[in-house]
Amino acid sequence: MIVEILKYIGSFILLVLFQGLILNNIEFGGYANPYLYVVFILMLPFETPSWLVLVIGFVLGLTIDVFTSTYGMHVSATVFMAFARTYLIKLIQPRGGYDFGLKPNVQHMGLTWFLLYSVILIVLHHLFLFFVESFKITQFFSTIWRAFTSVSLTLIMLFILQLFNYKSTTKS
Repeated sequence: MIVEILKYIGSFILLVLFQGLILNNIEFGGYANPYLYVVFILMLPFETPSWLVLVIGFVLGLTIDVFTSTYGMHVSATVFMAFARTYLIKLIQPRGGYDFGLKPNVQHMGLTWFLLYSVILIVLHHLFLFFVESFKITQFFSTIWRAFTSVSLTLIMLFILQLFNYKSTTKS
């Protein structure tokens, strides 16, 4: 139990530092900016209480806001994503429910389930974030374009991360 908590603390710190020091300085074509820090919310175990997911989302967004001086934009988007996660997990729950101790990843849940889960939550996060950032209806289409290009980059990085964490179940 303590080892798992330490792993989560370590991954939290690594994701925040990677996002704050490297990814926030990358912008493709003036539009796309990958936000890999949302992976932390995506990868929390299914049995994590809803209130704890919200608190973690708040702390995660706050640390990113400190790095970027955005004054609550990331907090609001991450808390929204954490809120939506609870309902999405119930909505796409398999027939037999989730097994205790499973984490939402490709290896445990399958590619289709994970793709649906991650795309919905990342799209919700990015749309919320970019519309709060622009806060102008006149920039509607450019904000949508920015959100979806950033979603694409974030998903590519997420699946690369999933490949690194994939453990083969076959024995030779």
